[in-house]
Amino acid sequence: MKAARLDRYGPPEVMHIDEKPAPKPGHGEIRVAVHASSVTSGDARIRRADPPLVRLFFGLFRPKYDVLGYEFAGTVESLGPETSRFKVGDRVFGATGFRFGATAEFLVIKENATVSLMPESWSFTQAAAIPFGATTARYFLEDKGHIQESDRVLIHGASGAVGVAAIQIARMHGTAVDGLCGPKHLELIQSLGAERVLDYSRETPGNGAYDLIFDAAGKLKASTAKAWLRSGGRFVSVQKGLAKDRASDYPDILAWMESGKLQPVIDQIYGLDDIAEAHRKVDGGHKTGAVVIQIRG
Repeated sequence: MKAARLDRYGPPEVMHIDEKPAPKPGHGEIRVAVHASSVTSGDARIRRADPPLVRLFFGLFRPKYDVLGYEFAGTVESLGPETSRFKVGDRVFGATGFRFGATAEFLVIKENATVSLMPESWSFTQAAAIPFGATTARYFLEDKGHIQESDRVLIHGASGAVGVAAIQIARMHGTAVDGLCGPKHLELIQSLGAERVLDYSRETPGNGAYDLIFDAAGKLKASTAKAWLRSGGRFVSVQKGLAKDRASDYPDILAWMESGKLQPVIDQIYGLDDIAEAHRKVDGGHKTGAVVIQIRG
């Protein structure tokens, strides 16, 4: 099978297309013919070994996993022994966890992992743009930020994959939510449900204005956020911990997708052969939503 591989840490150019044997599903596993994946900020950080602590978890001298790709959408192509949840031909989407492997033509994953049937009306590229942003935003807003309906919420970095999901999920909680992003994204973020959208290049949130601030981009200093919080307010950031990879999130995410409450936002779709260019786009730090990799038509 074709796969986007890396054998060392470094710039986007370390990504290359290679042939490798297709994985075989074992007990309780399914093999997915991957139609679409993505390049997330997490993929790019591991490729760069940024921060250096990445090396302790993913390989000191070279990456432990040579195929990146955290989120995917595709069709179930074959079943391992003792599987019952899916059947061949099912359209599914989900996340691989920190074993990655989704930027390849085939992927093996436990059937009880973070994988779900996808809405029939959705394309594979749309579905592949959801898992990373939605699960990360939900974890930080709910588990870490303890979001409440009475809150006024600010999403810092509102235009990235996590930020656009956070705006929508915060609105589902009934909160008043504002977004902070660059000038070209203002209309988009408002269309997703933000009451007010601030242009970071010329506007600053008011002091004491928010009950909860979520830094979805990992670029906001806690000391800066503190001034914008009301007494007793909470500040959470993707800089402070990793979102949990939970299969229990997927029934809600699927329901949100089917109802139209959670919409994909895609910056650009690249072919697998353009994987280095897709990583370069993410490294630029100004993408809108997800950068998707289309592997099958």
